[in-house]
Amino acid sequence: MWNRTKITELLKIEYPILLGPMGGGFSTPELLAAVSNAGGLGSIGAYTLSPEEIIETDKIVRTKTDKPYNINLWVNDVDERLLNYPSEKIEEIKQLFKPFFDELSIPLPDLDANIPSKFLKQVETVFELKPAVFSFIFGIPSKEILNEARKLGIKTVGAATTLDEALALEEARVDAIVATGFEAGGHRPSFLKPADESLTGTFALIQQVKAKTKTPIIAAGGIADAKGIRAALTLGADAVQMGTAFLVTDESNATPMHKAKLFSEESKNTVLSKSLTGRMGRMIANKISNAIRYETEVLPFPLQTRLMGPLRVAAIEQGKTDMYNFWSGQNAVNLKYTSAKELMEALIREMH
Repeated sequence: MWNRTKITELLKIEYPILLGPMGGGFSTPELLAAVSNAGGLGSIGAYTLSPEEIIETDKIVRTKTDKPYNINLWVNDVDERLLNYPSEKIEEIKQLFKPFFDELSIPLPDLDANIPSKFLKQVETVFELKPAVFSFIFGIPSKEILNEARKLGIKTVGAATTLDEALALEEARVDAIVATGFEAGGHRPSFLKPADESLTGTFALIQQVKAKTKTPIIAAGGIADAKGIRAALTLGADAVQMGTAFLVTDESNATPMHKAKLFSEESKNTVLSKSLTGRMGRMIANKISNAIRYETEVLPFPLQTRLMGPLRVAAIEQGKTDMYNFWSGQNAVNLKYTSAKELMEALIREMH
């Protein structure tokens, strides 16, 4: 019985398949519901949403599924370096990106480094809504927050990119750990060491975490089909979390252009870059990631996102896809399903 694991028992789901909680507007209530209704665990990546938007989204979710689902937040949603960040530095880094703005004939934006964290207000909202699962990345919430989740019967799931991070999560008594290998698309949620020093592959990380912890493990990164699920479970994972395979489905909010890129030959060239947000994330290589190498200093998160916002809009409007970022995991070669329901059905069928 491949689908009877510690995670299916813990989260009261039928199959150990979790939807990667894609933030930044990629996840939708429709995508969440397709996964949860098929017996997996659907997710909403809510780190960019205000408390009011989280409530609105949750209302829609509840009209589409009565099954368990997950709301995901970022514990650390503003880089500490932003505090008293020098305005000369902002200007200096803006100049680094000026050639791209010039190419699109748009001005550089005015930027304000004063960006407050949303996390605590968002957590209060999650506690009001009481989803089955509250997952988080970029750190560990306070003891008070984790205790409150326990009291409310909400399962907590943290993300680790190294064994040390997994051990810290276990010590904090989270209910499950997502072992996030460097193959994963989107941001690297490292929190103990810099992301570029936390690059363990998924299959090595599963085995390290399995050997040293007792907490149930969810494997993430480079898993896109039943073979990947089987391999992860064989190595000791209790479930898998899949992002890119669901990003290309009709239910996801990725643009048609993004989905086309993931199905194209270009998807085999992914790179870890800080050029878009100021934090390291895996995306399809483009003109900007090639020019702004990883070691180049960019603005702290999320100020870099605000710098790049107008550029992204203009790049899409002008059809300059080589200047737009397309998040992707390292394994987009065998993507074939454009319906989340059909993808879930295929994964379940092929696992039997």
